Parts: sequence; structure tokens; C-alpha cells
Amino acid sequence: MSNLIQPAELHERLGAADLRVVDVRFDLADSVAGELAYRAGHIPGAVYAHLDRDLSGPLGEHGGRHPLPDPDALVARLGRLGIGNDHEVVAYDGGAGMFASRLWWLLRYLGHDWVRLLDGGLAAWRAQGFETSSETPRPAEQRFEPAIRPEMAVDRDYVLRNLGNPDVVLVDARAEERYRGLVEPLDPQAGHIPSALNLPFSGNLRDGRFKGSEDLRRRFELLKGRDEVVVYCGSGVSAAHDVLAMEEAGMSGVRLYHGSWSDWCSYDDAPVETGSDS
Repeated sequence: MSNLIQPAELHERLGAADLRVVDVRFDLADSVAGELAYRAGHIPGAVYAHLDRDLSGPLGEHGGRHPLPDPDALVARLGRLGIGNDHEVVAYDGGAGMFASRLWWLLRYLGHDWVRLLDGGLAAWRAQGFETSSETPRPAEQRFEPAIRPEMAVDRDYVLRNLGNPDVVLVDARAEERYRGLVEPLDPQAGHIPSALNLPFSGNLRDGRFKGSEDLRRRFELLKGRDEVVVYCGSGVSAAHDVLAMEEAGMSGVRLYHGSWSDWCSYDDAPVETGSDS
């Protein structure tokens, strides 16, 4: 089954007892914008999950700008959102899927496979003329039992140990100008992890929707033959978009460096490269 759901299919499913829709809109430059947009209008029945408050852990000296949340805290939050193990979850954001993919990845990390991302997000939903609502649902609290998959994530130490390993390929999901170190709007240091290839998450999209599986297979052709693929971005959010796209392309076992560049460059001794692909 695809990790994506199209607006028309979701529209047909609305109101199903086993469906939970989650709005994950967010703005990295304005942390209240997504929640305000949700209150103004969202897919009927959707609940809201805040990237910083609900889908990330507390900030520290290291760990990145969006640390992995404590599993117990995340499970409790999912339960309060009305999500249990028997629910299909559909995540969406404004359009590109960068923030929705974070929730998709976290649920998979917790062992919940019945989760999809709305292809094209709210923009595609509205473009097809489907209704929105300003009513905030109050779902009954559910019990969510996790089955964590620790193999899906890696930390800084793991990346450091494998920098010279030819069978482990690093993929940087950020925009090319950030990867090359030409600009860095969010973190204190510019550049990328040595040996990383640059495959920006935006390249997974065409006109705001995910490319087809054949196009995605061609995009990730250069990764064939590697024993392991580890993806990172700025803070572990948009990298999940690449992970989802790679699964759509038929790749499995892709891992996420959850602290990503914001964790990596928080260490004074972290090796850094600038310029084009190594």
C-alpha cells in the first residue's frame, strides 16, 4: 500500500470510526502560524499536532532543533488526540508534506504502520473544492501501545563511526544552497556532513504532489548497491520526506539521523564540508 492518500479518497473516508486526520501545519519562522491557520479552517474532523510542542522533545545543548520526543510523552499525546492502535492516521500540512512526514515517520517509529500522508496537503484538498471546518473536534482519549523500532533512527555517534564506511551513504535532504554552505538561515554553522550526497526533499515533488514511483526510483538510482542509507536534514523534519519518498520508490530500511545538521554542528569538533557533492 502506498504511504500516500489522495484528496478524493480521504474525502470518501471522512467520518469513518477508524480514521483520524491530523493537521500538522507549521511555520519555522512563526511557531504559532500553523495553529492559527488550523483554527481558521481545516479538514473536517482533523485534530492539530504542533511540531515543537507535540512532535519534538525539549531543546538541549545537543540533539538538534527538533529532538525526538520522549516515547512516553508522544504516546500520551497521541492518545489525547484520539489515536489508538486500531486507527488509520492521515497526516497533512499546507501542501509540500515536510511537516506531515514528521508525524508519518514518528508513527512508523512507534510501530504504527497504518499511517498515510495526504498528497498535496490542504492546498490539494481545497483545489478539489472539498470543504473545510473551523470546529475543533474533541475525540475520546485512546490508549496507544507502542512497539518502537529503534533501528529506524541513528545518532551522531553512529554517523561519526561510519563516515569512512563505503557501504553507508549519507543523504542531506536540505536545499542545495544550505548543503553547499552558501547560506545558513537556521543553524550557527553552514555546510554539510563530509561525504553526504545532496538530494533535497523538494525534488520528490512535482507541482506540489509526490512524483510517481517510477520517477522516484530514477531519482534514487544512485543509492542502489549501498548496504545502508542514512538521511538527515536541518533538524530531522524534512529528512522524513526523503525517507517516505524512498519507500515509495521501493527502498526499505532507510534510517534517519534524528538530530541532523543542527545536532551535528552543535559540537565544536564536528567535521564539516562545503561545496558540491563529495
